[in-house]
Amino acid sequence: MAKGHRSQIKRERNAQKDTRPSAKLSYARVSVQKACFVLDAIRGKDVQTALGIVTYNPRYASSLIKKLLESAIANAENNNNMDPAKLYVEECFANKGPTMKRVKPRAQGRAYRIEKRMSHITVVLNER
Repeated sequence: MAKGHRSQIKRERNAQKDTRPSAKLSYARVSVQKACFVLDAIRGKDVQTALGIVTYNPRYASSLIKKLLESAIANAENNNNMDPAKLYVEECFANKGPTMKRVKPRAQGRAYRIEKRMSHITVVLNER
């Protein structure tokens, strides 16, 4: 159990909070593996290069990540008063979300399970 008053515990928790600008997309209808192909391409790049990569990437996940990246840039500009020209993608990752399970009929009365996977995608920026 934590010691101290509830407000004191909250104050301490908020002091340790990450102040880097970020954006998170929960329940994205794309698997973690497919999202990571695009995320690996933009990790560590400056935001202009990263936007160029996701704009011309043919994968479906790149359209989701483009909107997420634009949201993170807007958060940095409006909430943290950072210069968009100096920003770069410090962290980007996809975590496993819930899986929708569906059944597909197959030959001789059998049923095959189809798993429609979801992911939670996070993009964290920082200034150089």
